Amino acid sequence: MLDIEKFRSYCLAKKGVTEEFPFGEDTLVFKVMGKMFALTGLDAESFSINLKCDSEQITYLRAKYPAVQPGYHMNKQHWNTVMVDGSIPEKEVKAMIDHSYDEVVKGMTKKQRQELENL
Repeated sequence: MLDIEKFRSYCLAKKGVTEEFPFGEDTLVFKVMGKMFALTGLDAESFSINLKCDSEQITYLRAKYPAVQPGYHMNKQHWNTVMVDGSIPEKEVKAMIDHSYDEVVKGMTKKQRQELENL
């Protein structure tokens, strides 16, 4: 099962990713080229991740997995909160992380995407 250390390593292995604490020391945020794609609370009782998601998949994922809910403290039309409780296969959670990263990259300018490619 994915734990916070595996999650952190998985995110940091992606091109152009940094980890930051812009909302305080209890919220770990991962950004690609300065734009947020994943975050998690370090003080929460259970491990969950907020991830960006396109409008087509957001409804599907929420219907398929009870552990996927509208993004907590986020724009609920673009973000999901994924409870990492073992009910979703690790491979699928990683696919959701990949999708979030890709969604953020897709929204970048051509120049930013080129900079990312050159890293």
